[in-house]
Amino acid sequence: MISDSSDAGSSTGSHVLIIGGGMIGCALADRLTLEGMSVRVCEAGALASGTTAHGEGNILVSDKGPGPELELASFSRRLWPDVLQRIAGQLPEDAAGVEWEPKGGIVVATTAAGAAALEEFARGQRAAGVRCESLDADRLAAAEPALTRDVTASVFYPDDAQVQPVGAAAALIGSAVAAGAIVETRCAVTGPIVRDGHLVGVRTSRGARYADVIINAAGPWSGRVSELLGAPIAVKPRRGDVLITAPLPPTVFHKVYDADYVGAVGSSAADLQSSAVVESTRGGPLLLGSSRRQCGFDDRLRPDSLAAIARKALRLYPVLADVAIMRAYGGFRPYVDDHLPVIGPDPRLPGLWHATGHEGAGIGLSVGTAELIADALAGRRAEVDIAAFTVDRPAVITVREQVSL
Repeated sequence: MISDSSDAGSSTGSHVLIIGGGMIGCALADRLTLEGMSVRVCEAGALASGTTAHGEGNILVSDKGPGPELELASFSRRLWPDVLQRIAGQLPEDAAGVEWEPKGGIVVATTAAGAAALEEFARGQRAAGVRCESLDADRLAAAEPALTRDVTASVFYPDDAQVQPVGAAAALIGSAVAAGAIVETRCAVTGPIVRDGHLVGVRTSRGARYADVIINAAGPWSGRVSELLGAPIAVKPRRGDVLITAPLPPTVFHKVYDADYVGAVGSSAADLQSSAVVESTRGGPLLLGSSRRQCGFDDRLRPDSLAAIARKALRLYPVLADVAIMRAYGGFRPYVDDHLPVIGPDPRLPGLWHATGHEGAGIGLSVGTAELIADALAGRRAEVDIAAFTVDRPAVITVREQVSL
């Protein structure tokens, strides 16, 4: 059930309490109810109203170099079709609202240096098991007729996919609710309930909530939540903006982005980082990105960011010069300095777990993250080693706290 009233049932009713009703929280709720656990989700605002509602719905392997995040991305990508098939068997309308599109991605370079970097990056990915292939000029033109011909290299990634992010979150939480999960919106966490050194519950704006396991899945707000609970983690907001065009006839057929995107994702710079990302939606508008900037929770749209996005999109698709921009939006992504998510138990406070820090990859990594948490809670060996995402690493907790553990 989804509750908006103060009557949230018994204070001892839930075994797992998930803080945050965005994509990660919804995926956790779905997977943990499937595991047979009793689940409650506490969301400070409305479901999927934060980072999830301000993203592009990307499920990518193309932007991740060899290492733990690529392993998690590949694992999660394999899980997505099965998860959607399971939900469709019970909730077909919800599953249809996900708008699953395994359309593939194309990464292009427009300079000689960019081509060399892209081809080297792709070689490393192939060695790590990623499916990708270089396209010559003719194949690229056939795949994307409106794309600029001023391209020095291009690589096709058939496993890149896209979903409608709010629709995907709604399908996952719908599945969880159908299995008995309780969802409380407008339920903000205000403090911890600790007994004998264990976190046994949280105080919220709607009263005390108790659980055996409490998972911090609050996205960019995870840092604030962790401070309230007495076990701070260094998850910060990173701002990103998106432009949306007026509806168009079929113009862009894959997720297309320039090779600078990978560098912008991996950059730790606080100032504006931008690259060209162009992709279609089922309704007709194009989504134009992307930008990254560390500016706290300042939610103003900034002209320099929007101008950089538009300029770089036009570099790839000159045909967009006369296309109207319908609207722009921005949101915050949960950023960690070492660019890896935070997944697993907090060694400082038994009972507290984290599932956060995915930055702009949370949609794609969500079902894999939920699987890792489910395996860890059940004591099973996971397909992807959760140790790479441990809370106890320098980018997540302070050196002083590291020494005291």
